[in-house]
Amino acid sequence: MDFLTILGLAAATITTISFLPQMFKTWQTKSAKDVSFLTLITFITGIFLWLIYGIYLQSLPIILANSVTLLFNLIILWLKIKYR
Repeated sequence: MDFLTILGLAAATITTISFLPQMFKTWQTKSAKDVSFLTLITFITGIFLWLIYGIYLQSLPIILANSVTLLFNLIILWLKIKYR
């Protein structure tokens, strides 16, 4: 693996795990009132587009980061709807 791929994977890991505290807090408190629905939908749309872009470029860091980030944010969206 070259340096840029390692750099991309490191950045992807850090930005992706940044959503875990919000996901766990929403799950534990059963409250998502402080999570903006519009921001969540906008972000999910952007992450989906980044995923398509990464697939087109065949860039492993972009594909992995955005796949996992999309999953985490879909879970947060589901929790927001569930705990309305």
